[in-house]
Formats: sequence, C-alpha cells, structure tokens
Amino acid sequence: MLTPRRSAKALLAASILVSLPVLADEPRYNQISLRAEASKEVPRDLMVVTLYSEAQNSDPAKLAAEITTTLNKALEQARQAKGVKISQGTRNAYPIYDDKGQKITGWRERAELRLESADFPALSKLTGDLLQSLKMGGMDFTIAPATRKASEDALLKDAVDAFKARAQIATEALGGKGYKVVSLNLNSSGYPQPYMRAPMMMKASMDAAAPTPQVEAGTSEVSVNADGTIEVQM
Repeated sequence: MLTPRRSAKALLAASILVSLPVLADEPRYNQISLRAEASKEVPRDLMVVTLYSEAQNSDPAKLAAEITTTLNKALEQARQAKGVKISQGTRNAYPIYDDKGQKITGWRERAELRLESADFPALSKLTGDLLQSLKMGGMDFTIAPATRKASEDALLKDAVDAFKARAQIATEALGGKGYKVVSLNLNSSGYPQPYMRAPMMMKASMDAAAPTPQVEAGTSEVSVNADGTIEVQM
C-alpha cells in the first residue's frame, strides 16, 4: 500500500509524463520565414600562377629526365623569390600513337609548377623570368583565406542587423506588438572562382629579355546570409 508521500510523488511523476507531449506538440502561430543579406566588394589580394613544362620523346626515360631537369631549375630559381609560395602541380605522361592508333611512336609528358603570392610585382617578375624555360598555364586572382574570413566576420553583424530590421518591418505589417526569433542560420557565400587572365593578356616590354605580365586583380563580392524564422506576438 502506498503511503501519502509516495502517492503524491507518483502522482506528480505521472502528471509530468502526461504534460510533456502536450508541451512538445504545442502549435506555434504567426511564424514568418525571413532572409537578409549583407555584402561588400573585397579586393582579390592573392595572385596564383600556373606554369608548365611539356615535351615529347620516343624514349620515356629520357623524356622524364628532361622534364625533371627543367622543373628542378625552375624550382631553384623560384625559391630565390621572397614571399612566394611554391608547389608542384600535376605531372602526367601519355603515349603517342601512329595514324592507325595501334603502335606507340613516342611519349609526351607535362609537369606543372604553381606559384602563389600577395606580392604581385614580385610574382610578376618571377613569372616573366621563368617563362624563358616554362610555358604559361594560367594566371589567377582570388581572395586570400585570411582576408575572406576577416571580411565575413565584419559582415556577420551587418547580416544580423538586417535580419532584425526585416523582422521588425514584418511585425509592424501584421500589427504585432513584438516578435521572438525561433531559428536563425548564418551562411557565407560569394566564394569567388579564381579570376583568370589568359596568357595572351601578357604584354612584353620592348627592351626586356622576358615578357612581364601586366596585372589587374579586381574585386569579388563576399556576402553573409541570415535565414531564419520569427514568431510575431499579437
């Protein structure tokens, strides 16, 4: 037999178990989904250059040695430049067939060298020097990761303020006395693709031994979106 104290505890536990589903399923009214955005133009402050060496030979071993020698010399020269990040890109070799496509007559190999720097003049000069032995694969401009993060952090508050302003407008339009935020998601966008300058856009100086790229990086738009739901209090 239950004592009065135990009976009261059991009754309280039962009432809690019964009331929880009711609270969980409580309907919500006057909910509105809103979207706001804050954006700005950010300078592309990172220059990326892809150079490559390509050759063909009937002997694959000699071909590989030739490409390696050319690439090693370019790497030694590139390491002398300050503030330039160097990495090797893809390196591929493939056979060359005769007109009937049955017999291998030779081999072709291509190896890439990738250079990155925020110092445009330094990388431009290095690129011009390396073009004496390598070919231009592409010249790109993008936003450096640190710059992009700083820009997004600065836009975060603007996006939230813009969302709050829209929430207030929607509340007033419905004749509400206030609102509360049910959910809010912040997402960054505007991750720009590298802005490519084609090799033919390089201009050679009349008295220079090697062509020097003329660069103009431009800007890209970075934005932060605020998507959420509010509940208007009537």
